[in-house]
Amino acid sequence: MADLWEHGAVELAEIIRTGQASSVEVVEAHLARIESVNNSVNAMVKTLSEQALDRASEIDNALGKGEKLGPLAGVPFTVKENIDFAGLPTTNGLPGLAEAIAPSDAPVVERMRGAVGVAIGRTNLPDMGLRVHTDSALHGLTRNPWNHDRTAGGSSGGEAVSLATGMSPIGLGNDIGGSLRNPASCCGIASIKPTMGRIPHANVIPIEDEGVVAQHMVAEGPMARRVADVRLGLSILAGGCPRSPNSPNAS
Repeated sequence: MADLWEHGAVELAEIIRTGQASSVEVVEAHLARIESVNNSVNAMVKTLSEQALDRASEIDNALGKGEKLGPLAGVPFTVKENIDFAGLPTTNGLPGLAEAIAPSDAPVVERMRGAVGVAIGRTNLPDMGLRVHTDSALHGLTRNPWNHDRTAGGSSGGEAVSLATGMSPIGLGNDIGGSLRNPASCCGIASIKPTMGRIPHANVIPIEDEGVVAQHMVAEGPMARRVADVRLGLSILAGGCPRSPNSPNAS
């Protein structure tokens, strides 16, 4: 069998569900992969090792008791650092927001957790997500994993590189003018910009206080190495949310 970090999210969910490997083993494999490759690409800006291992152990215990869990049970995921993650800063790549701690999860993070995924890290983006090249004032340059002389794309470049290098099997990014699609193309992974509103968009900052372009064009979306994993991510993330008035439930 391939190394655990080489599998996609759908495969890992099945591996964990059927007892071929535990969630702890899967998380440990990805943490080891982060330790091995991140220094050369600078994609993962915060690793949640202790939190992830504790959560993986809880999931393994629940599965051992025969509990039926969500479709991502025990599978690691990563989150771009302009998406609220409770207890961690939503930095948007800026030194001035390095301590901007989010009190609650964004809806997309809530839904990944609700699917029983295990958050393992936060990924880099350019300042305020406003470039198609991932180089932030706070965390520095993220390098293309295939050729360091080429761009990783942006603004979800840290997420794309984390996926392409096997540090994560599935993750969360967002897109106004190409920020999911551009880094996916640059790094050889899969993503989709859903129709605006299909996936809820909300952070602690009220939507009405965001710029008009963001209000009318921003879309949250899944990223992964496999199209099947993007499809699963979209099914988990889609649907109405009271915090996001542009995301009604569609019958």
